[in-house]
Amino acid sequence: MDNKPFEKPVVVELGHVGKYREIRSTQEAAECLMTVWPLNRGPRHRDALDTCLKVLEGYRSTADARRALVEAAKESDVLVPEERLPDGRLPEDRLH
Repeated sequence: MDNKPFEKPVVVELGHVGKYREIRSTQEAAECLMTVWPLNRGPRHRDALDTCLKVLEGYRSTADARRALVEAAKESDVLVPEERLPDGRLPEDRLH
C-alpha cells in the first residue's frame, strides 16, 4: 500500500510539551490518529481518521487527508502553527 506522502508535513505536539511529531504522509496520519492521539477527541478526529482510510483505499486525495488532520489537530489543540517553525520545519533534535 502506498503511504500517500503529504506535499508539506503537519507538525503536532503530543504527550509532553516540546514533544513534536512531524507527520509526512496519510499512512503516518492514520497511525497517529489511531494510536497516540490525545484523549480529547471529537468529531474532527473521526472525520480525519475516516478521510485518511479513504485516501489509503484510493477514494480521496492526500490533500483531503492533510486538511482533515490539520482540523483534528486544531480541535485537540495539538497543532504546531507554522509560524512557530523556523523555515517551516522543526530542528531534528525537537522531533521524536
